[in-house]
Amino acid sequence: MSEDRFIDLETRLAHQDQLLNQLNDVVTEQQAKIMQLEELCKALIQRVRSVGEGMSEGDPGDERPPHY
Repeated sequence: MSEDRFIDLETRLAHQDQLLNQLNDVVTEQQAKIMQLEELCKALIQRVRSVGEGMSEGDPGDERPPHY
């Protein structure tokens, strides 16, 4: 194997290692954001459920009559 070809292969490998590390960082960051969004969705679901439960227990006198 010629020296130039060996250097070219080493250069390509170094660039691929760098790219792999960058992609790994992106995937790790995306996973963290996904986990945050899942927690936010869970909190919002809980909030909507609690609001829904509170409305069903409300006084029917506060409701508008059906003819409005």
